[in-house]
Amino acid sequence: MQAAESEANAARRQMERVLASAGFSRNERLARFLRFVIEQHLEGKDSALKESVIAIEVFGRRPDHDPTRDSIVRTEAGRLRSRLREYYGGEGKGDGLVIELPKGGYTPVFRQPEAVPVTTASRPADIPSRRRTGRWLLIALVALALAVTAVSWRRFLHSNAPIPIAVLPLTNVSRDPANDYFADGLTDEIIRNLSIIEGLEVRSQTSSFVFKGKPRNVREAGTQLRADYILEGSVLHDGQKLRINAQLVRVRDDFPVWSGRFDREFTDVVAIQDEISRGIVNSLRLKLNSGRRRYETSPEAYDLYLRARSLEIQSAGLRAGYNQSVGIYQEAIAKDPSFAPAYAGLAGAYAFQSGTFGDRAGELAKMRAAAEKALQLDPLLDEAYDALGMAFARDAQWEQSEKSFRRAINLQANRSESHDDFAMYLLLPLGRVDEAVRQARIAEKADPLSREVQSSLAYLLLSAGRYDEAASHCEKASDRIECLGRVRIAQGRTGEAVQMLAAVPNPRYFGHALARAGRREEAEKLAATVATNPFQQALIFAGLGDKDRTFQALDRMTGQGPVRIGRALTLPELALIRGDSRVNALRKKVGLPE
Repeated sequence: MQAAESEANAARRQMERVLASAGFSRNERLARFLRFVIEQHLEGKDSALKESVIAIEVFGRRPDHDPTRDSIVRTEAGRLRSRLREYYGGEGKGDGLVIELPKGGYTPVFRQPEAVPVTTASRPADIPSRRRTGRWLLIALVALALAVTAVSWRRFLHSNAPIPIAVLPLTNVSRDPANDYFADGLTDEIIRNLSIIEGLEVRSQTSSFVFKGKPRNVREAGTQLRADYILEGSVLHDGQKLRINAQLVRVRDDFPVWSGRFDREFTDVVAIQDEISRGIVNSLRLKLNSGRRRYETSPEAYDLYLRARSLEIQSAGLRAGYNQSVGIYQEAIAKDPSFAPAYAGLAGAYAFQSGTFGDRAGELAKMRAAAEKALQLDPLLDEAYDALGMAFARDAQWEQSEKSFRRAINLQANRSESHDDFAMYLLLPLGRVDEAVRQARIAEKADPLSREVQSSLAYLLLSAGRYDEAASHCEKASDRIECLGRVRIAQGRTGEAVQMLAAVPNPRYFGHALARAGRREEAEKLAATVATNPFQQALIFAGLGDKDRTFQALDRMTGQGPVRIGRALTLPELALIRGDSRVNALRKKVGLPE
């Protein structure tokens, strides 16, 4: 392992020597090209050294770049090869390592310089044959040792479990507290960038933001987030000036394994994120995933995008934050119609609005259009596949929905939202409750302090009939009292349930509790007052044991789409209608499989 690291270090030293030469120091374009291909190669990412990738990453071409129409990479590769030959024919003539870029590809090669031939007159005639044999045997053994070391190192990288890491909210140290949005949005972007790096298991932003504004204790945060490493830092945003301090701390001994300070223009913010990711990767000896997010956009569009993300983070699942973010995402898109994350964010905001608060005319079409545009611009954008999965589910296109959700998870396995949405939008409505619970468990592992994830997990466990387990998650859920009230109903402790749910603003299950507790008159009165809410009526009528009126209410719910009907049919509160032939008719009406 040390030998492999030594070779990589030697290659990097030689690269820096070449880049400092007269032929490269004055040509930023070729210098950037050479640095990119070498770093990718040394990090084991030769598969990323393709013409299309280099065009985007090095030369700033758009994701839809067509190499057949724009040959910039091939042209610049020819210039790079020529410049390297000039260097080694001049000031690099005595260097101990030669860098080449062979024709036909973009993977660099490192070799020793060719030795000057020794003439017969100057060669010692009395070197014993066995000494030469011994020297070659030694060389062969060293080469074998290096090969074994390299293979062992690769196996070490791939056999080890992913490293748990959490990013605490960056502290806004600007004089203007209005810049909090920037620190929050930037934190979220760093989390997203790290989450797609091979070998890292990154805690979701919902859990990380539990620590926003609180005194920092790395060990305590690491314990609660189940993370071995913590990234923390601060942001100073003043006009076009930007200063970011960041450090990666090992939780077990508070040891800072990496730190970085970046004083740049605001236009460099995306590059700073990339450098932070690279610093963490190098310090933990990992590999950068070839699908990492990197976008060229205007500072204005990116600033608006961060504002929208910050609003959603701060809203903690409330409607107002997502209502506001829709308009801001649209502003970002107006500034840069090619910025894929803004389209994905817009699709997610539409999905949240319609999925949480019922169907709205036109929102499904808008959601799908935004998700598809994001994928057209960036086919590797996981949150866009997640939004598309929700859109397909809302339209009862179950096969396409499942493919989209699984694609989102394959691209970014640590994103808790994708697992949660897969469980709540597809698996639960289809009655695949045990699978839904498993996905929610994965979401909980990625986002252990998220109250919304705990709510989903409790909801699913109730549908699975696992009431005691559900109660433990209700204690940590965003709707704690209503959640526990439902558990008490399921456990037959209806008196307690009525007391608990009476204290909840706008309770959905209070009428059902009254009915189950035998307080029929009160339940009937409440059913009359919620005539415009067929879901609550269905719960009340089910509690009263009235199947006919329960089905009538559920039939009025069909306009809300297959996801809401599918979820309702799994509720323990509606158990009395299971087995009734009218259930299949209801499922068929909204596009749910029988």
